[in-house]
Amino acid sequence: MDEDLSIINTNTRNEKIKNFFVNNKKKIILGIIILIIIIISVFSYDKYVVNKKKDISDKFNLITLDYSESTKEKTTINLIDIINMKDPTYSTLSLYFIIDNNLVDDQSKLNSLFDILIMETSLDSEIKNLIIYKKALYNADSVNENDLLNILKPIINSKSVWKSHALFLMGEYFYSKKQIEKSKEFYNQVITIENANSEVVQQTKKRLNKILSE
Repeated sequence: MDEDLSIINTNTRNEKIKNFFVNNKKKIILGIIILIIIIISVFSYDKYVVNKKKDISDKFNLITLDYSESTKEKTTINLIDIINMKDPTYSTLSLYFIIDNNLVDDQSKLNSLFDILIMETSLDSEIKNLIIYKKALYNADSVNENDLLNILKPIINSKSVWKSHALFLMGEYFYSKKQIEKSKEFYNQVITIENANSEVVQQTKKRLNKILSE
């Protein structure tokens, strides 16, 4: 009796499964097709990203290897093109190359290139903070204190490894303007934060000692 019931239950379960597939055949086939399309799309996109990265890498290497005084204008145009591609690696390297070789004299133009990386490119947070710091360094001699503070605010208000550098830069800015009390405020912050760069701390202490001896 129990064996007969078991056979009946098994047959019933099999019949339900069969009916499910028969009644939902179109949906199941459609689901499989969609899954296959998704897998192919993901694979194709990954391949596209890898190939695009390689193309940008090859382009950057060719541009920089070909650089000379006679190709300065062409190099600048091509590196700006790479920056506009918003690649986390080679757009950043392109900006560094432009800065290191003084390829762009127009301050407004260079600031716009900084902003493409800072505001429009997907970067690791500390890489972005480094670029913000470099932008502040570039502008430090030509902007007022509010503008410089606004540039550095994202770093100063964070726990970034570049925070001590940013605070020291503000201290140096005010020291150069003979605003000693303001400079001391920023210097003192440098030596109190936990993850301050040791070299920056040493420079800060030297500056504070110099202020005390003046």
